[in-house]
Amino acid sequence: MSQPFPIRQECPPGACTCRREQVLGNPQADWRPLRLTREEEKRLIARLETIASLDDLRYMQERMHSLLGLEVSIAPSPHGVRTVRGILIEVTEQPGLCRKIRQSIPAAIRRAMEERPEIAYALLDAEGLFGL
Repeated sequence: MSQPFPIRQECPPGACTCRREQVLGNPQADWRPLRLTREEEKRLIARLETIASLDDLRYMQERMHSLLGLEVSIAPSPHGVRTVRGILIEVTEQPGLCRKIRQSIPAAIRRAMEERPEIAYALLDAEGLFGL
């Protein structure tokens, strides 16, 4: 089946659990995660690493959802937040989404928060941790 847009190359057998064949075999499946080629992934990671504010982070979450169908949840850990590692960042698993991407997106967001701690502070404040 030919696609009108480039799709991500297949991962080596046994290295990934993306269920790519499930998406390719179903014409009604959501193909958006497959649009994230390796080159596009590099661009996305570079953009996530340059996030400048919480508003910018929320904007990127919305763009990833609308363009790629990615659900990225970001919330403080229920066990407390002492460092950026205490902020839970998860990309929801879905057919066609490579395991590597599910790991690289949270890592890029954490690197951005480590570079600009004001993003983490704003996130914690928005979640009510600094409020009265």
